[in-house]
This record gives sequence, structure tokens and C-alpha cells, in this order.
Amino acid sequence: MTYGATEAVRGISFSAAQGRVTSLVGPNGAGKTSTLEACTGIRPVSGGHIRVLGSPPGQQSARVGTMLQSGGLYPSARPLEWLTYLAQLYPQSGDPRELLELVGIDPATRTATRRMSGGEQQRLKFAAALLPRPEMLFLDEPTAGMDPQARRSLIGIIDNLRSSGVAVLLTTHVLADIEELADHIIVLRQGVIERSGTLAELRGEASSLSFDARSGLDLVDLMRSLPEGYTATEVASGTYVVEGEPTPSVLASITSWLADRNEATAGIRVGKTSLENLIIGDQS
Repeated sequence: MTYGATEAVRGISFSAAQGRVTSLVGPNGAGKTSTLEACTGIRPVSGGHIRVLGSPPGQQSARVGTMLQSGGLYPSARPLEWLTYLAQLYPQSGDPRELLELVGIDPATRTATRRMSGGEQQRLKFAAALLPRPEMLFLDEPTAGMDPQARRSLIGIIDNLRSSGVAVLLTTHVLADIEELADHIIVLRQGVIERSGTLAELRGEASSLSFDARSGLDLVDLMRSLPEGYTATEVASGTYVVEGEPTPSVLASITSWLADRNEATAGIRVGKTSLENLIIGDQS
């Protein structure tokens, strides 16, 4: 996806499987929302192909639910009025009253959507995304502005949808949402996929250590200074994981290797690297 001379998304390729939550993560400007909007058919791509439930984006709208970060509400309508109107667009719609109750909104409320709190508007948009009884669900920052109780309820609903076989593509900056929901994580940075895998794969297991330093270190050279069988990977820009038993001698070898090359580090951590470091990476 290109905006003028800027390549916002540069030739990425991935799939979102049935019965799984696939999460697109990355810093602001990484291309997450552009990717999601392209998958929903809201934005055309500059090149390449997208298939949603086997068809180009937008052609299977009766089987797809979408909750965008902004928009999607009619400001003067009441919640039940709005969902009842939208329900007419789908051949086999869910019940608007039941969906409002599911997300914790009283169907009898007469408050216009523009006068609802941010969290209430999010819940209403989520209910609207469930109207088509979706097989594929696109969610852009779904828990933004929600109080802890409402967030917990929404997480539970998404979990149930996954268990029933719905494919979910989720973007969010709420790290707890990713840790609780994501089956597969795709780390986007500057429009490209930097790394992907399960949370455990991306963070590294307990028999590992991690450190932050300048991006692009010579990891082949680093591994020469380590015992046989140890591997080193740059899991995000400037965040490194060394797989293997984190013995004192290995810690000393890494520290010495960095010092010999005058490479500064923010410190070596035994065990898993943080999800925040994976997403943010080296911002220097």
C-alpha cells in the first residue's frame, strides 16, 4: 500500500487461520491499520492480492464482521435503532437485543450514540461487528477506552468466538490483550513483517537470555564466542535473544563480546524478553 511516495505496507504475506486469534502488532505507523483496512476492502491495495474467505475483500461481507478504530456509528441514533437498521443488511443477522445485552448495553436505553462514553461506543461497535454471525472478524483496537470489567467481558466473548471456529484478526496496543488472546503474533515495523510466531516463540523460553543493543550486530561472530549449540537471534530491532542455558560463563562471554566491540547494552536479562520490547524495539 502506497500513499504518494510512501510505502506504508511493503509486500507482506500472512494468513489468519480459522479458530485462532492472529494479532498484528507494532509501533505507530507500522502499517497495522492500513493492512486491516485493506483486508476489509475499505482501502484498495497498490499491488498484490488479498483473499478473505476465498474471495476479494468485500465480496463476503455477509460472513465478515468488522470493528474499526474510528467511525462505524450513526451519532443521533440510539443503540437498538442503529443495530436494528444494520441487521437488515445481513441475510442471517444476529438478534440486536441479544447482542446489546451480550456487550453490557441496555437495549431500552434512549441515549444517542454520540452521548455515550468512549467505552460504551466501543462495546456498541463490537456488537455491530457480531451482527452477521461472522466467520471472520476484524478488530482494530477493540478494548480502547473500556473499563476493566467491560474489557474482561469482551475478552471472554472473543475467546468464545475463537472456540466456535471464527478466524479473528486483531490489532491492539494493549499488551494484556495480546498475551491473553493471540495464538499467532505478527510484528510489523515500517511496513514489513519483522518477525512472527507464538508468544512463547517470540519471547524465548526460560533457557535463554535477552539483551538490548544497537540493531544489526554480527550474530555469527557473537555465536563464535559462545559454547557449541547456542544460537543468537535479533527478534526485534535492537532486541536479541540467546537460546541456551544462561550460565554465568555465558553471561560473561556476551558482556565481554559487547565490551570488546564498544557496543552499549541496556542490560542482559535471563529468561523471556518482554512483549513491549518485541513491539517497540530499538527506538534510538
